[in-house]
Amino acid sequence: METSFDIELVNQNEYLVRWASEGQSGESLVHTNPDFLAEVGLDGFDEQRVVEETTSYLAEHQPVIDFPQTVDLEEIAAAYTDYAEQLKARLEAQ
Repeated sequence: METSFDIELVNQNEYLVRWASEGQSGESLVHTNPDFLAEVGLDGFDEQRVVEETTSYLAEHQPVIDFPQTVDLEEIAAAYTDYAEQLKARLEAQ
């Protein structure tokens, strides 16, 4: 399954993620909260990279057609307890 993402900063701490997968496409607005990023140890990383890795992480855990229209990182962390740890490992590996 080939999935592509196009990520664009649209406002401070807000990124539009356009995705295409298996002939379908859609978009989600991802909110990054600097306080949350600091709380989980991700504040030293570029926000756009955090969003890129977050979308990849989500795509590994659910079909992209099920991505919500609005994504808050705190909600992902609440749904997936290993999210922050996995994201930090991914970002440090690059």
